[in-house]
Amino acid sequence: QVQLVESGGGSVEAGGSLRLSCAASEYTNNYGCMAWFRQAPGKEREGVATIFNDGGTSYSDSVKGRFTISNDNAKNTLYLQMNSLKPEDTAMYYCAADRRLCWAIPGSGYAYWGQGTQVTVSS
Repeated sequence: QVQLVESGGGSVEAGGSLRLSCAASEYTNNYGCMAWFRQAPGKEREGVATIFNDGGTSYSDSVKGRFTISNDNAKNTLYLQMNSLKPEDTAMYYCAADRRLCWAIPGSGYAYWGQGTQVTVSS
C-alpha cells in the first residue's frame, strides 16, 4: 500500500519560510506526476505546484515566484520550499502522487494522498 507522509508544517510570521517534505513508501520515480495541494477552512482544495515526470514544474499564480517544488528520487521525497509566506498561504497542505502522467489526471483526481500538514502564517 502506497503511503505519503508530509512533514515540515508549522507556524511562521509573514515573510518567513518553511520547507514541506513528503516521504513516499516506494520509489518516487514510479510516479508520472506529483503535486502539492492546499485547503483553507471553508475553501475548496486547490493545486499549488506540480512536478512532471521530466522534471518540469508548474505553479498556481498565487505562489509563483515564492514556492519551489522539487523531488529527490534518491530519498523518495517530494519537497515544497515556501518563501515570502503570506497570511493567505495559511492552509492544510497535502502532497499527491499518481502513476499516470499529469495530463491524464483530472483536477485533484490523484490516486495517492498524504494526511496533510498544517501551515499557519501570522501577520
